[in-house]
Amino acid sequence: MFSDDKKQLNEGSSSMSKKIFRAETLAKIKSIASHVGLLVTLMIYTLIGGLVFRRLELPVEMERLGRLEETLLLKRQYLISSINNTNVTDLAQWESAILRPYESSMQEAARSGFSAELIPKLTATDEERLNPEPMFADRWSVLQAVFFASTILTTIGYGNVFPTTFLGRVFCILFALIGIPLTLTVIADYGKLLAGAVSSAAPKIRSKLPKGYNSCIPTNQAGRKSLGALAAVGLLFLYLACGAGIFMLWETHWTFFEGFYFCFVTMTTIGFGDIVPTNTKYMLFCTGYILVGLALTSTIIELVRRQYAHSWKRLQALRGPLAETLRRIGEQAGGDMSSLQTDLKRVLKVISMPRRRKSGAESHDMKDSEWEEAVEQILRDIAASSQPEPELPQQPRKSVVQIIIYESSV
Repeated sequence: MFSDDKKQLNEGSSSMSKKIFRAETLAKIKSIASHVGLLVTLMIYTLIGGLVFRRLELPVEMERLGRLEETLLLKRQYLISSINNTNVTDLAQWESAILRPYESSMQEAARSGFSAELIPKLTATDEERLNPEPMFADRWSVLQAVFFASTILTTIGYGNVFPTTFLGRVFCILFALIGIPLTLTVIADYGKLLAGAVSSAAPKIRSKLPKGYNSCIPTNQAGRKSLGALAAVGLLFLYLACGAGIFMLWETHWTFFEGFYFCFVTMTTIGFGDIVPTNTKYMLFCTGYILVGLALTSTIIELVRRQYAHSWKRLQALRGPLAETLRRIGEQAGGDMSSLQTDLKRVLKVISMPRRRKSGAESHDMKDSEWEEAVEQILRDIAASSQPEPELPQQPRKSVVQIIIYESSV
């Protein structure tokens, strides 16, 4: 009988542990699916937006650039014929009538995205003249359009590519209204994942460090927060440096500093647009790099902001009584500031002292309440020393005889 009860109990505990394991596994799968689902949704939304932008802007862009190309080639041919067939005597008139219009067309064409060289056109064959290649790069290719859509959603907006049609601008407004909140949600979600991963990995890394390195880590909470914020900023700069090295390999005309500058301007969503990648083969990877970098940057900025806020609160807590005490000390000191200097040394000694104490070979943290109590005690001592001394009782005044002398001429 007892054996049957024990068997049933074991079976019940085994089934319960299996249910718990299944529930935990299902919860993990749901969590992973939610994170991946958000990212996939954003990628699909960006792809659809890029295709729509391409459909709306590409025909108008091609027509406009075609007119520019035709005008540029005509003025170029006119410039060459004027040099070969006429004797240029009046250079000023020739420059204003022929050369300056050609230079203006060249500048406008360069701003519009022309990338092909003009010199091969002089030696082109008949077949090349009948089927000329476009002199401009397709700024609305699929990859370029998707990259442009991602710059809208991340609020970077380089400014080198922008919609020019009415429908394109209307779609840009609607696309941004829906897509920017979605992008911020994805960035915040992955930022929490990164922060959780760093928080869980920090104790493991610390436990594996040699004892000499552990002694350099602050033991109080404020010191750890400051060290964590500094490490986070270092991690961000390492991420930017890795991106700069990759972009330097892709964009052969970029230096390492230009790549680092581009990554920093992008991750902080400044987006001047003075340096923009032009290799369309790696635009998708660039988009992914930017999304991960924005999540990392937002997390690090939040950590640094919290550290600033914590330090400011501690400064605000000491500012009131300290300022009032210093004012009283200054009033009492008069011309002699030696007492003021002495009291300032006492205050700075307590504020700057390490918030830990040693007991034997082991050390433990001084509690915040004890530290604050020590500071308040010093402030009370200073306030007590700055109080005016009690006046001595006044001695009774002696009576004074007043004598008035009056002189008259009578």
